[in-house]
This record gives sequence, structure tokens and C-alpha cells, in this order.
Amino acid sequence: MIGKFNRAMNTTPRKHNIEVQIIKIEEAALARWCSGDPSGFLEICAPDVVYFDPFLDHRLDGLPALTEYYEAIRGKISAERFELINPHVHLAGEAAVLTFNFVSYSGNGNEYHWNCTEVYRFASGVWRLIQSHWSHTNPKAFKRVRPQQYPLE
Repeated sequence: MIGKFNRAMNTTPRKHNIEVQIIKIEEAALARWCSGDPSGFLEICAPDVVYFDPFLDHRLDGLPALTEYYEAIRGKISAERFELINPHVHLAGEAAVLTFNFVSYSGNGNEYHWNCTEVYRFASGVWRLIQSHWSHTNPKAFKRVRPQQYPLE
């Protein structure tokens, strides 16, 4: 019994460290995103990443497709500040699922609320994003936004 307890005690700090690491990776990518630079996300993606975006009618498969999409909006995204609200990391083997609410604040006083689920895979000593899914927290607030526009412009 004591051996099992000790293993559990050793797992808790490791789990906490992974949770902190995943959240820091995401926050750094979001900071770059809010300054118009999608490369923060592209650099953390695995080659086989899949991506869901509420402005697209289909899933994007693979880093080349995501890169093409992001390059079209490079420099068009901006937010004065953002909040990552209630992040939660669920570990499952070599995968980590990060869920959170996201609020971005534009310079014109608008704020945009999102739900996000990100799945990371640990391979070759690095956490890589393999699945990203963004949705609007309040879709009614986005009805004025045309699909070709990004709301943070």
C-alpha cells in the first residue's frame, strides 16, 4: 500500500508540471495570434493536425492546409488583450486535452467569446498540437460577421 501511495504522490507533481507546460504553450501561441502572427500555432502543430473553425464549413486536415488558411489571415488578427478562462488539462497517456474559454478584447471595445478544445500529443520529447476545435460561446454575437471576415479585425 505504501508503494502505491508513493507512486501516486510522484505522479501528482509530474501531472501538474505537464498541465502548466501545456497551458503556457497555448498562451504563448495565443499571444502571437492576437498580434497578427499565426506562426505561434503553426510552430506547435504536428504534421497531421486537424482543425475546426466556425468560419469554415469543413475540417482542415494537415499542417499544409492549416498553413494556407492561416497565411491568408496573417496580420489581420488583433486584440489588445485576451483571457484564457478556466483552462483544464486532462491527461490520457501520451495525449493531453486542453479545454478553456477564451475572450479577446479588440481596440474598438468589442469582446469575443470562444470555446476551445486542443489535443496535444507527446512524441520525441515535445508536445505537439494534433487537434484544434474553436467555436463561438454565443453564436448570436457573431451573426454580423461574414465568413470571410475574422471578428478580431
